Amino acid sequence: MSEVVISAGDTAWVLASSALVLLMTPGLALFYGGMVRSKSVLNMMMMSLISIGIVSVLWVIYGFKLAFGYEANSPRYGSFSLSGLGDLVNELANNGGIYPIPMLAFAAFQLMFAIITPALISGAIADRAKFFSWAIFVAIWVTVVYFPVAHWVFAFGNKVGDDVTGVGFLAGRGVQDFAGGTAVHINAGAAALALAIILGRRIGWQRSPMRPHSLPLVLLGAALLWFGWFGFNAGSSLGANAIAGLAFINTQVATAGALLGWILVEKIRDGHFTSLGAASGVVAGLVAITPACAYVAPWAAVVIGLIAGALCALAVGLKYRLGYDDSLDVVGVHLVGGIIGSLAIGFFGSSAVNSLGLDGIFYGGGTTLLAKQALGVVIVMAYSFFATLIIGLLIEKTIGFRVESDKELSGVDLSEHAESAYEMGGILKGGR
Repeated sequence: MSEVVISAGDTAWVLASSALVLLMTPGLALFYGGMVRSKSVLNMMMMSLISIGIVSVLWVIYGFKLAFGYEANSPRYGSFSLSGLGDLVNELANNGGIYPIPMLAFAAFQLMFAIITPALISGAIADRAKFFSWAIFVAIWVTVVYFPVAHWVFAFGNKVGDDVTGVGFLAGRGVQDFAGGTAVHINAGAAALALAIILGRRIGWQRSPMRPHSLPLVLLGAALLWFGWFGFNAGSSLGANAIAGLAFINTQVATAGALLGWILVEKIRDGHFTSLGAASGVVAGLVAITPACAYVAPWAAVVIGLIAGALCALAVGLKYRLGYDDSLDVVGVHLVGGIIGSLAIGFFGSSAVNSLGLDGIFYGGGTTLLAKQALGVVIVMAYSFFATLIIGLLIEKTIGFRVESDKELSGVDLSEHAESAYEMGGILKGGR
């Protein structure tokens, strides 16, 4: 058998996809930033941007090895190596098989997933978190929660001949998650719920108006997320191939379906089609199709999108009934959407579109695949929720996690960053 050599086309696609996924975090910053009040927009955006700095550094030091190392041959974690990535420069990517791309290209691609996952959590605690405490939380959370969970779901092991070592225990049990429905969205959504409980409700929640201060920013952020998500999903094929094409078209049509599903619910329930609803529907569809994008046919992707858009539009109202202040609906969109997409594989999964996939209920596969998907959902959700509760409580009881009430009322932009997003005092009369 000939030796595997680097494919320029596959490598270019993975590197381009890595850049697209990185763009999603500034897109998320705009999306979240537009949804908060003007006195909190800079803090909201900084909570996303600091994730880029912290996670990138930790990824090089130990994060990649903890998530994808195989030396320990453990189903729960990779290797506790502090060697950085220097020893991988001349290696090919090996994750259940050898890919014709450099290992560092694979590491860069996976880094972008690690960056955006804690950033997603920040939307649940908008307007009231200390920035330094948030930064500490990000560093601890990715180490204790994300890196191990990424190993459980995404690590298919180091293959040498017929031997494979270091397979994550959910991947080894057949849980299908092509691009992060469990490892990213359910993980972040469960953590968001835990932090929202720990920090409590914002002052004036459900009494004072807390409307988005800039819907154009929200729409711009949603557009950048949609654009970057093609790298998120189609890039997970790790090559410019047929599976990338399937993931790409499914990402598009599912998102379109979710947009329509969300605003249709709004029209029936509230009598209006809103731009915020359209943007939220876009994100709900992107979330839901993420785990399923390479395992279902395009018609099924449309159905998944429609269902996710409608159910997430209904789910965001749960916070008012249950009394938790999830500021920007991370739970209603990411946790619920991630669950919908992960379980949908058990119904719509088709080996006809992907020979590596399994048939779901609608293709005669019975309930076996659905049971595996449910297992992944429950384990990741429970681990993330309870681990985050512990981390959040430790921070709250030591250095404090929530800002003082007077600083919350005046705005965390001024108290945490000594800046404001919109400086109007310098405008002179006469339009100068």
